[in-house]
Amino acid sequence: MGTHKVTVSTDRQGHTAGWAETEAAPVTPVAPDPGAAAFFDVDNTMMQGASIYWFARGLAARNHFTTGDLARFAWQQLRFRVLATEHAGDVSQAKEAALAFIEGWRVDDVERLAEEIFDELMAPRIWVGTHRLAQRHLDAGERVWLVSAAPIEIGRVIASRLGLTGAIGTVAEVVDGAYTGRLVGDLMHGPAKAEAVTQLAAVEGLDLSRCAAYSDSSNDLPMLSSVGRAVAVNPDGGLLRQARQRGWEVRDFRTGRRAVRIAVPSTAAAGVLAGAVSAGLALHRRRRTG
Repeated sequence: MGTHKVTVSTDRQGHTAGWAETEAAPVTPVAPDPGAAAFFDVDNTMMQGASIYWFARGLAARNHFTTGDLARFAWQQLRFRVLATEHAGDVSQAKEAALAFIEGWRVDDVERLAEEIFDELMAPRIWVGTHRLAQRHLDAGERVWLVSAAPIEIGRVIASRLGLTGAIGTVAEVVDGAYTGRLVGDLMHGPAKAEAVTQLAAVEGLDLSRCAAYSDSSNDLPMLSSVGRAVAVNPDGGLLRQARQRGWEVRDFRTGRRAVRIAVPSTAAAGVLAGAVSAGLALHRRRRTG
């Protein structure tokens, strides 16, 4: 793996954002525009389904947890998608368990697994249309960041594989190269995404009025509203209504009912999904040490 930079920043309210720059962003023939950038949600925007779900599928294939755990994983994900907007407490509960599953794991092991699983399961599910939109920004000399509730290590791998600038994601505490199982700050979900984008803009010298954001979910309205150009990609019903009311551009790369089924693993559930993995990986650790 190449080297990379991970930065953690805290605002006045104590919210913490993490972002990681890749070294895979292509060199474009045009002069870079230091004040403009694009921010892309990942789940159902950049890829079909949720990155953390496909990560879990890859772990299950490697016997890190069972197919039964995976089924419960998907059910909790769907339940969270339905309830999250009405019951904020669900997000708090998700935060408590979100990264407990990686307690004791080495960072380099998780990144290695993320790379393997991206190549096997995630790469075929990247929306070609969305990737092209990101490439247009790169070709225009702008930086492109992924913004995801998934752990920053997964986001960084996806960004690197797609040739993007970097990723913003949920940050796990690391001590001596291993995860403690605790979060640093909040899940990168809802308003936290907008706060993280604002923090990154301040650090990188971006003018948000010249930036763009892309998402499929009404949960990302704060992030979409924080930039000069918002684009709804494969939007859910709530976001589609808001996009029409606000005159935002809409791009839909889905086709028919198959797209609806694919979209069930959603970014709104990423926190609960990460927590659901914990049972399987805890079982794996017991088997490994037993």
